[in-house]
Amino acid sequence: MTTPTMRAARLREPGPVTNLELVDLPVPEPRPGWVRVKVEAFGLNRSELHTRLGLAEGVTFPRVLGIECVGVVDADPDGDLEGRQVAAMMGDMGRRYDGGYAEYTVVPRSNVVPFRSALPWEVIGAVPETLQTAYGSLTTGLDLHAGQTLLIRGGTSALGLVAATLAKDIGATVLSTTRNPDRAEALLRQGVDQAVVDDGHIADTVRGLCPGGVDAALELVGTPTLPDTLAATRVHGTVCFTGMLSNEWIVPNFYPIGYIPKGVRLTGYGGESEDLPSEVLQDHLDKLASGAVNPGPTHVYTLDDIRRAHDDLEHNRVFGKLVVRL
Repeated sequence: MTTPTMRAARLREPGPVTNLELVDLPVPEPRPGWVRVKVEAFGLNRSELHTRLGLAEGVTFPRVLGIECVGVVDADPDGDLEGRQVAAMMGDMGRRYDGGYAEYTVVPRSNVVPFRSALPWEVIGAVPETLQTAYGSLTTGLDLHAGQTLLIRGGTSALGLVAATLAKDIGATVLSTTRNPDRAEALLRQGVDQAVVDDGHIADTVRGLCPGGVDAALELVGTPTLPDTLAATRVHGTVCFTGMLSNEWIVPNFYPIGYIPKGVRLTGYGGESEDLPSEVLQDHLDKLASGAVNPGPTHVYTLDDIRRAHDDLEHNRVFGKLVVRL
């Protein structure tokens, strides 16, 4: 009997984008407690770029990358998820076992979040991991409430755009940054209240807009801008360190008393699939379908384009989320 095969994008070893290779692999079989997902689309994330560049720990190679995907469960030894639309994400996908850059992937049941939607798969594929991180950062990381001011440092990233949408839905006033002046107008079209052009030193500008500093700040750039973000935040305000667009996340010789302004709180966020309640995912997809939420810019590639997509991600060539549609 011939073993069925699938196409996948596999990273041979850390290094340049040419190390991502299209290969034919056996279609994986799920064991009890795991499910197989027929992948329809997957989003690209900075985490996968870090893995390709050799910055991730605990990854063995060769490895099919991909910390998220969306599709339909087509094999479930435990039976009840077969035929369901699901998002699968996190839980060492694409790190310790093969992830979503393939026509099929096998993941633990705990990694999947079921939903129902008639939206195109490329629209759904832009949502799960970014929504999970934005939702967790604003709720667990910042405890954001209506009437508060929020600074998003790295606002033109896919995560920054979704965070702005969620924050506006909560009732916050949103200031969002971009290094590219040409993208300031696009941020305003996405619904932010103030677009701030980021030259690396924006604390005074932010305090001019929000005397005393913002109530909350979401740091998506990384450690190079973190001190300035802390300086833009009021006493008893909170900064949540979530993203690393700069690929820098270590503070050398960290001395908290000298580094963190007095009275400002510094937190961090990194979540898993269970941190995205199914009702939050469903509500977001329903709002996308009704037009109540702007999906933001999405750039769609094919699996054959995976090297170009990774190169675009690495060099910040596009504004918004990168999605591969199978």
